[in-house]
Amino acid sequence: MQAASPVQARTIPGLLRAAAEAFGSASAVEDGAVRLSFAELAESAERATRAFCALGLEPGDRVAIWAPNLWEWIVAALGLQSAGGVLVPLNTRLKGAEAAYILRKSRARLLLTMDDFLGQDYVAQLRDHELPALEQIVVLRGEAEGALAWDAFLSRAAAFPPDQARARAAAVSADDLSDLLFTSGTTGDPKGVMTTHGQNLRAFEAWTEVVGLRAGDRYLVINPFFHAFGYKAGWLSCLMRGATCLPHAIFDVPAVLERVREERISMLPGPPTLYQSILSHPELEKYDLSCLRLAVTGAAAIPVELIHRMRDELGFETIITGYGLTETCGIVSMCRYDDDPETIATTSGRAIPGVEVRCVDPDGQEVPRGEAGEVLVRGYNVMRGYFDAADETARTIDPDGWLHTGDIAVMDEAGYLRITDRIKDMYIVGGFNCYPAEIEKLMFASGLFAQVAVIGIPDTRMGEVGMAYVVLAPGAELTPDQVVTWCRENMANYKVPRRVEIVESLPTNASGKVMKFVLREAALETPGA
Repeated sequence: MQAASPVQARTIPGLLRAAAEAFGSASAVEDGAVRLSFAELAESAERATRAFCALGLEPGDRVAIWAPNLWEWIVAALGLQSAGGVLVPLNTRLKGAEAAYILRKSRARLLLTMDDFLGQDYVAQLRDHELPALEQIVVLRGEAEGALAWDAFLSRAAAFPPDQARARAAAVSADDLSDLLFTSGTTGDPKGVMTTHGQNLRAFEAWTEVVGLRAGDRYLVINPFFHAFGYKAGWLSCLMRGATCLPHAIFDVPAVLERVREERISMLPGPPTLYQSILSHPELEKYDLSCLRLAVTGAAAIPVELIHRMRDELGFETIITGYGLTETCGIVSMCRYDDDPETIATTSGRAIPGVEVRCVDPDGQEVPRGEAGEVLVRGYNVMRGYFDAADETARTIDPDGWLHTGDIAVMDEAGYLRITDRIKDMYIVGGFNCYPAEIEKLMFASGLFAQVAVIGIPDTRMGEVGMAYVVLAPGAELTPDQVVTWCRENMANYKVPRRVEIVESLPTNASGKVMKFVLREAALETPGA
């Protein structure tokens, strides 16, 4: 049977097969000395599928990947999804306890990780944690005690016939889960967002169409693969359109500029901080960036001047901004290529085709255009629910199928959204979502604090950063710097509050709830204190 064209594929194994047929010997992935054509990527993924099946992976089983952007990450993900497995990406900045929670919650049977990344020994961090479902750890690079090396893992493929692996891949359906991406919420506990092959591919068929990604584009994927931006809008979108994926593990401005120049990068997405960092680099003029064509950004407020500078100084022909949530496959709305700079900078665009968006008041009634209301989303891109969390799902998706985002926006007459606030108190640090309830829970569990309240405050470089107001536990003696140090040792770096104020008490209302608006006002009155 002839494979569908890549943009018509409705499962990730089907997309891989279609891309191999459509793009063949064209370059699919380039990572250091490794060069894989689309045909070779499909062959490598099939070998990984056979290895996963040989280890006993069954359709629906969860497999976690805890590693930076590497070619092996892509092969492993495609291999496990072609075996019918469900991908569970883990943030590389998580500490052992945070990662162990997700592994337990997802009941992941296998984990693919690193022996070391930026001084973090991932395998060692898990040794003191109970992980009853985890049967095997595979180390993508390096080696670790008790773990299977990547080459040794792939050698298991010999025990599982190729024709059976192809049958397994062909049996995957559009309605099967493709991934569980964990996100946090008001309860403070990360929740697994369930999305399927079909809805993800339909969403990013639309996304790639709007941004204009095309065969031959050279796409430097700086956004981490554990995030929807790096995974779905990253390497998965490259497969769909025949672009070359060039994984980039660590954001460093000179290294990025060098790769853009030397590897003729045409597609360079990222949060606004990425472009601000590049534009402020003192030796920017030394680099030939004439190859740059396409930028996609969002996740924070964007100065109009930045859009102008991206076009005038970095040479981007097309700049797209958008808005999405993990719960919506990562995409809800997008600007279009012909929108003016002010629209691109000040809005998150309009709904992608097939998706409904509206803004409502606290009673659920749609507000007039130009007035602020909570953003509700309905359509094929809305998650199937939170994994093993029916109550949380029911609180988020109403009986009519509307996903309540917790974000406040103003919609104009043309349907363009301007996000103005967040009901859930979430703030965004350099493109990473931070949830105060989760950070507060981690800090309170230490026993060092009697009360903790975390808020987001403006930051010129990162967009927003965290600030913690803490009441110390009886007998605890800590300085603000020591509180920050404790946080750095016990949570992912982006979650660490950049400012700490030790107080005698927190402002509360009559029901005892902390009045965070009072804390925000106080923080703004003493910036940088």
